[in-house]
Amino acid sequence: MTNNLALDPVQIGIFAALTLAIGVLTWWRVAAMKKTATDDESEYFLAGRSLSWVLVAGSITLTNLSTDQLVGMNGNQMALLAWWELAAVLGLVILAFVFLPIYYRNNCRTTTELLGQRYNDRNIRALIALLFLAGNIIVFLPVMLYTGSLFLKSMMGVDWPILAFAIPLALIGSAYAIFGGLRAVAVSDAISGIGVLGVAVLVVVLALKAIDFDLSGIPAERLTLIGDDASPIPWHTLLTGMIFIQVFYWSTNQTITQRAMAASSLKEAQKGVLAAAGIRLLIVPAIVVVPGIVAFKLFGDVGDAAYGQIVATVLPPWLSGAFAAMIAAAVLTSFNSVLNSSTTLYVLDIHETYFDSSPNVGVMNLVITLVFVALAIALVPVYQSAESIINLVQELFGLLSMPILSAFIVGLVFRNVSAGAAMTGVLFGTVFYACLTLLWPQIQTLFGLGWEPPHYIHLMFATLVTSIAVALGLNRIIWGRSAEFVGLPR
Repeated sequence: MTNNLALDPVQIGIFAALTLAIGVLTWWRVAAMKKTATDDESEYFLAGRSLSWVLVAGSITLTNLSTDQLVGMNGNQMALLAWWELAAVLGLVILAFVFLPIYYRNNCRTTTELLGQRYNDRNIRALIALLFLAGNIIVFLPVMLYTGSLFLKSMMGVDWPILAFAIPLALIGSAYAIFGGLRAVAVSDAISGIGVLGVAVLVVVLALKAIDFDLSGIPAERLTLIGDDASPIPWHTLLTGMIFIQVFYWSTNQTITQRAMAASSLKEAQKGVLAAAGIRLLIVPAIVVVPGIVAFKLFGDVGDAAYGQIVATVLPPWLSGAFAAMIAAAVLTSFNSVLNSSTTLYVLDIHETYFDSSPNVGVMNLVITLVFVALAIALVPVYQSAESIINLVQELFGLLSMPILSAFIVGLVFRNVSAGAAMTGVLFGTVFYACLTLLWPQIQTLFGLGWEPPHYIHLMFATLVTSIAVALGLNRIIWGRSAEFVGLPR
């Protein structure tokens, strides 16, 4: 049973009216906010360092919570995926009390700026910025467009190509980043967050009601939080790579930390981050797994189409139009957040460092954003064949996340380490992880090996340790320096 939104004028009207209302309300609220920055960089990229804790919490929540979570996690149709969100709470606490004081003390505008300061080298800052950009452009931006388009297509019941949804989403989302900068992005996040979370919780309740709150008949492995070796998250991975994945994503990822860096003070930033952690603990786990589990009982193993189908089934026509608008808002806010942070990284860490120290920030923001949008749209079809979009995203980002985190760990807890050694460790880690995951079938065939590598979360932990070891080893052997352990700076 699905609703055909394309043929229902009431749903179309509600969808269009709410989407327009969010845009108008964002414009009105941003126009009413007093600009506190005297330079374009601070205004475009840090909202003049004026965000309240409410805007920080809302922006962090909606930047992360998009259709790659709602569609991707529910697409696994099992409770186990809630661990990504439960572990994220610890990652946010670490951001609030470990990393944010360091960023504020060093007056950082980007996370990579901290690396430049710690290693006293501009090249490592640019390298890590390029890796972040690669992850954003190749993975996150196209996946957001794909999963958002897939949800709208599934819920509407229309046989349109994915790009028919992806292109409008990309163009509208980029308008926030181009014309309003981080201030508009954060305000739209906070406004959309109320609607997205509210309706998502309603979907959970109505989905459970559709099966009379009876989970019988659903296989036990889809209801347990203790995963076996064949599951997407074996229980033992929680003891190795999972926590470091969360530290990387919440504490060093520019897209997330930029919102906290834009707060009016460290205390305000910490309040916002902890509020986001509370939302993640109390609300998000249920909305990213329960609908998918119910969809398994109603429709069977339908994969990433589960969320769209369950929403179309349990919501009345007028409300499904409202929810489509909220999902579109979630996609737009996540998309424009990643766009804004990507432009920030390019302008501050690469363009100003190597090409022009005083560019026209408005023009740069426009040009770079449009280039990134075009690349993201072009890559959307690549993800249509993915069996599980959320697992694919996590596995692909392992190519960058742990090697990047190694540079932060080495730079923060050791002294007298060459930037060249740290960069070599990063690049070695990327190749190491690629060989053990993406290239392993070819390596097996070439050398006739029968050994299967461990779960990719274990491999991410191994990649982190290896990257750190290579950096410290080469620092001593090649650069002739002895690293000194000093612990986290205070």
